[in-house]
Amino acid sequence: MENIDFNKNDDGLVPAIIQDAYTKNVLMLGYMNAEAFEKTKTTGLVTFYSRTKNRLWTKGEDSGNVLNLVDMKLDCDNDTLLISVNPEGPTCHKGADTCWNEDNDESFGFISKLEDTISARIESADSETSYVASLFAKGINKVAQKVGEEAVEVVIEAKDNNNKLFLEESADLLFHYLMLLQAKGFRLNDVVNVLQKREK
Repeated sequence: MENIDFNKNDDGLVPAIIQDAYTKNVLMLGYMNAEAFEKTKTTGLVTFYSRTKNRLWTKGEDSGNVLNLVDMKLDCDNDTLLISVNPEGPTCHKGADTCWNEDNDESFGFISKLEDTISARIESADSETSYVASLFAKGINKVAQKVGEEAVEVVIEAKDNNNKLFLEESADLLFHYLMLLQAKGFRLNDVVNVLQKREK
């Protein structure tokens, strides 16, 4: 980190991209000079150089919504910082989680999209054309039974040497497990939260 090029621009500032260490969402963009960078390292609270106030500014110094430093990385050109944080409260001064007015929710990429698709199919209740809707129409016991059947298939394929079938059955199990979670009123994030509490 000693290679940060604070002299690349005449103002002595480098952009600092702030990212939630847990959700990986980008929360805001600020600027640091060498002094702000050192204060951030020393205090563990992200400090910027405010171009409007013309002084160092520790995020949350008035609101209490501080950004607790987790990690800092320097880009390949040595002129931009990526700073991972644990935020306390909303990051945007307008009260939003991010400066793009987005919720700072964890996303599992395609899995989250799949959960949304399952939810939409359940709400459509079109059991004529939707497998998801038709299975839900049969009740939670049927959904749970299907998860059990798929779990047995995964175990059987795990003992064999056909990796293609093992992965296909694993995909079936995960899909039906996501359905069971929603039948119980939960999503994958609720399970992840339990696992995180168990982390030692």
